[in-house]
Amino acid sequence: MSENTYDILNSSTMRVAPLKIIAMHNCRELGDKINTIILNLCTNESVNTDSYLANYHMEYLRTGERRAVIEESVRGTDLYIITDVVNRNDEEAMKGYPYGATPDEHFMDLKRIISACRGTAHRINVIMPFLYECRFDNRSRLESLDPSIALKDMFGMGISNFITFDAHEPRVQNAIPIQGIDNYPTSYNFIDAIINGNEGITIDKDSLIIVSPDIGGMGRVVFYSSILGINMGMFYERKNYSELVDGTNPVVAVEFLGGDIKGKDVIIVDDMIDSGNSMIKTATELKRRGANKVIIAATYGLFNDGLEKFDKAYKEGLFNRIYTTNLTYCTNELKSREYYRNVDMSEQIGKIINTINCDSSLSELIDHSALIIDLLKNKQNNI
Repeated sequence: MSENTYDILNSSTMRVAPLKIIAMHNCRELGDKINTIILNLCTNESVNTDSYLANYHMEYLRTGERRAVIEESVRGTDLYIITDVVNRNDEEAMKGYPYGATPDEHFMDLKRIISACRGTAHRINVIMPFLYECRFDNRSRLESLDPSIALKDMFGMGISNFITFDAHEPRVQNAIPIQGIDNYPTSYNFIDAIINGNEGITIDKDSLIIVSPDIGGMGRVVFYSSILGINMGMFYERKNYSELVDGTNPVVAVEFLGGDIKGKDVIIVDDMIDSGNSMIKTATELKRRGANKVIIAATYGLFNDGLEKFDKAYKEGLFNRIYTTNLTYCTNELKSREYYRNVDMSEQIGKIINTINCDSSLSELIDHSALIIDLLKNKQNNI
């Protein structure tokens, strides 16, 4: 979005309502950064505030019951509630959760805050970068479809807009086809970080290939391949469907669908690193096939099995760098790793909030194509 557009957006007369943000305890650090970004975007306004953040706290009973209490008025405001439902590592966020917080508990606290503000705020908007229960997105037997139910619950409580990033299954928005749900990409942010990260890679089809570790990420790598003008590939598992082992069909072989990798740099793109097993298997197979540098880019770095396997894989030369965003909490231990780089998304979220608050077009923030093309042109001109 151009600077001229933001000059127009900064006119307070165009705002839907006064802006307020509640950053839940599970994403205070991200909330503080977003608040700073918006304050900088709104320097031309006459609004007398040094913070758009509204405070809240939880009240607890000995039975474990709790409720949300908003500590200041949000009446008539355009309210944005930001939450990280998979944060279980931040000590500050875990206060009040003696056994650790599950996504279910984070989601219920979000609903408590929505309930506390309902009927007073002019409009309630939810920003949930990691979509709650996003991997339970299909049904092949008697199974619950939790993300669809969660979306219906929130819109049933009266929220106006729902914002997420790189949803595991974007078609989940079909559960609420006439409601305001937006799924934002992170492609520009990753490409910008990698290009300016001095990784020593050349973006052309003879030197670089983009790879998905599984079939679920094909749509993502097709976009990267098209916008960067490079080839793509995909790994998939051949399974033995004639038998079951621990309730699943055993993997017979891991196959690669794509061109020759030997001597090329590879970027592995996925929406998340959970245990990390599939990512390390992918990197191992790429190296076995003769890949040069291997760079991993994943929107959400959960690392639920710890960092030891990644430390070992890095020492063995299986990959060169890992990029993840700050859309979910990243531990100081992770940030200290030589191989790790964090991609800051706070400016992107700040611009989204500012634009929605002005009821303006989001097209340039949803479609990163033009931004990436300009980035590549500028990089080429500076070579």
